[in-house]
Amino acid sequence: MERKVSKETLIGDLLRMEPETAQFLMEMGMHCLGCPASRAESLEEACMVHGVDADAMVERINAFLEE
Repeated sequence: MERKVSKETLIGDLLRMEPETAQFLMEMGMHCLGCPASRAESLEEACMVHGVDADAMVERINAFLEE
């Protein structure tokens, strides 16, 4: 199964797929990963709230998932 994310990927789905990706979310200032509301947010929404380029974050996470 290919592990790949997009801007539409929900934070909760991302963390279930690969818990170690939490490091990228924490680095951008998303410290409420256990909050149900944050898990229902898309990666794009989270990036927008935290002032991070969503395309760059998707590329970074996908590169990590390919390792």
